[in-house]
Amino acid sequence: MEITALTPAERRVRDAFPRGATVDFRTGVEAEDDPETGQGWGPERTVRADVLRALLVCGAREDGQVPALRILGARITGALHVRYVIAECAVLLAGCHFEETPNLYGAQLRQLNLSNSVLPGLTAATVRIDGVLRLTDCRISGPVRLGGSKITQALFFDRARIGVDANGTTALNDEAVLQLNHAVVEDDLWWPGLVVHGEVRLDGVAVSGQIRLDDAELHHPGATALQAENLGVGSDVHGMRIRIQGRVDLRGARIPGQLNFAYARLSNPGGMALRASGATIGELWLREATPVSGGMNLRRAKVDLIHADPAVWPQSAQLDGLTYTVLLPHLPAGQRLPLLERDAEGYVPYAYEQLTAAYRRIGDDDAARTVLLAKQRRHRATLPGYARVWGYLQDVTVGYGFRPVRAAAWLFSLLLAGSLAYGLHHPPPLKADEAPPFSALFYTLDLLLPIIDFGQEKAFNPQGWYQGLSYLLIVTGWLLATTIAAGITRSVSRQ
Repeated sequence: MEITALTPAERRVRDAFPRGATVDFRTGVEAEDDPETGQGWGPERTVRADVLRALLVCGAREDGQVPALRILGARITGALHVRYVIAECAVLLAGCHFEETPNLYGAQLRQLNLSNSVLPGLTAATVRIDGVLRLTDCRISGPVRLGGSKITQALFFDRARIGVDANGTTALNDEAVLQLNHAVVEDDLWWPGLVVHGEVRLDGVAVSGQIRLDDAELHHPGATALQAENLGVGSDVHGMRIRIQGRVDLRGARIPGQLNFAYARLSNPGGMALRASGATIGELWLREATPVSGGMNLRRAKVDLIHADPAVWPQSAQLDGLTYTVLLPHLPAGQRLPLLERDAEGYVPYAYEQLTAAYRRIGDDDAARTVLLAKQRRHRATLPGYARVWGYLQDVTVGYGFRPVRAAAWLFSLLLAGSLAYGLHHPPPLKADEAPPFSALFYTLDLLLPIIDFGQEKAFNPQGWYQGLSYLLIVTGWLLATTIAAGITRSVSRQ
């Protein structure tokens, strides 16, 4: 195309380019300037994509001036193909209507601003932006391909709509509608209010700053809505009040600050709502969030602090290998234990040990003992029948060593029963002339405590059912003493 074969609108753009001046085609009437209606804009505000490419590649330069392509409110016809173009200038195409998908694959630009524009898609994989990439308030009906891109400052997608056209029609397919795989962003991903219909893919993305997804909406029901395996973030991921329909996959992510899903709604019924296995997270916040609908996988994740009310956790959670330091809010153990019982893998000893450690760190030893007792009871259900009988005995008598007061109660009850029985009916002595004075209390203690000998048991011989009572006390005493010893040993070893 001859650069001289230009329309009046295109000549305005050509003349403004060397000076970096802005060409504003807007009328000032909001309804007329809405880029959704750009298909009907006339030649007075229409610019061919080939003209823009020619300016970026070989546009005139003026001494002492900084060239830039700055256009507001234009209809851009044809495909803007600037593959591998190196343009040391800023590009502003805001409030524009693109008839075809721009192709910026491998291009290098000083800055790119497409805010409030309407596009059928954007192909910009491996693009390099030596500044800000801004797509604020954009409406993009097709895929946005930014995989492998490098952006030296922030990437803005705030209030953008992706994957849905002006009529609200979505075209969901196997391709992710927002692709940023292995991109490098040396500042923030600023995406509050973003609305996406389809999959967002952030695998291997490195963000030096933070990711803001407050009030965003990600819709991909029954499939993956956010795929961010091995995501690396410099500080926080904020998703307060975010609404996600579909799976969130953060496997292996590294988030040293907060992963903040406060007031969020995560929903993927019948599937996995949140997967963060193997992730390293400073703080996981689910404060005041809607109960998670779907499963949650935190296996082998490392989290310093988890702020989540038990009511937020889903009916199915995988917690084996999850390591954490602090749980908030501080609640009695009885309100935390039901979550461990809902683990999809059944009995997971590690989960109980972690909860115990969390209570001990804050000095709540009673709650820690409650968790360990619950662990023993849960473990008992996995044992064969004969082992379960022994477990029930330890539970009833001393609570597996975590309820030592029970042992004293049982001993006192048996001692009282034996003392009353033998006090009412003294057993006859074996040798009347050698027997010591009979004491019902110490005779019962002799029967109950196998390691203590007061000389009463050997000196008297009960008859009839009293003899059976003595056998019962001996056997019970042995079992109780053995159980107490085992329980105390276990309790001490836990300390």
